[in-house]
Amino acid sequence: MTTKTETITKPAPAQDAGVIEAPRLDQQLCFALYSASGLMTKLYRPLLDPLGLTYPQYLAMLALWQHSPSTIGELGAALGLDSATLTPLIKRMEAGGLVTRRRDAADERRVLVEPTAKGEALRAKMKDVQEGLSCGMPLERAELKALHGTLTRLVAGLRETTANQD
Repeated sequence: MTTKTETITKPAPAQDAGVIEAPRLDQQLCFALYSASGLMTKLYRPLLDPLGLTYPQYLAMLALWQHSPSTIGELGAALGLDSATLTPLIKRMEAGGLVTRRRDAADERRVLVEPTAKGEALRAKMKDVQEGLSCGMPLERAELKALHGTLTRLVAGLRETTANQD
């Protein structure tokens, strides 16, 4: 008498069955950066609203206070924005009396941007913005400094990588 042995097969894992598992959202660096960016902007909003600034306008003013006058190209490079995004932003700031735009006398193709007296007056209020922001930070000063350094290196590397793709 011969006995027949039956083999029991286990169900194949999902990937073996042709189903591809998606990466987990909570493990994605891109999502952590995206979320952090949105939350930082939200944290700034109540501090900037009384000054009549949006977050992108605030960044533009910081860049202009650091180096002014700046060309649209220089400002775009500092902010990581192309001129199609930056020009409407600067036009709104000009309409609000924060900046002026003028053609460079040495090269008419270049547009120079600089803060007006009203734009310069906002600089004195930035200390209040920074102090208000620090109250909402869940990290210690040393952690923030280290994070800033890491993110600065990441941005520089990503800019280089994306520049090579063009």
